[in-house]
Amino acid sequence: MDKIAKDVGDIQSRLLDHRPVINAEIRYFVREFEEKRGHREGRLLENLDKMVVETNEQMVPTNLEDITKQLSDVVKRLDAANHMAERVQQRELEAQQSAQLQANMEQLKGEWAEFLKEQQRLKEEVDEEHAKAVGQLSAKYNEKKKELAQFSFV
Repeated sequence: MDKIAKDVGDIQSRLLDHRPVINAEIRYFVREFEEKRGHREGRLLENLDKMVVETNEQMVPTNLEDITKQLSDVVKRLDAANHMAERVQQRELEAQQSAQLQANMEQLKGEWAEFLKEQQRLKEEVDEEHAKAVGQLSAKYNEKKKELAQFSFV
């Protein structure tokens, strides 16, 4: 019975206790990783480093050229935008001057109409004074004529 219990215990440990197998697999994996993967990972990192250095050397001049080109494009666009803004400002100024000119013209028309009315009033005054003077002179002339007529009849 001792042998059967031993065999049953051995069967049970083999079926249910996986620790020795798992430990062996872990040792194999670690050994495999350290030996093979370690060198492979190092070579991969070295290759990546070389690729990055080469890319940086090639891309920097190209990027500088692209940046210079883009900057010149931006400067051209800014110049065009400035030109358009100047044109808009010029149009606004012209419109403002036109509106101001129109307002000035209206003011001048009003002043001219007032001036013409004043001139008409002054003309009427002068005409009235002239008519009075002509009337007075006519009256004096008629008086003198009568006086002269009296002296000539006498």
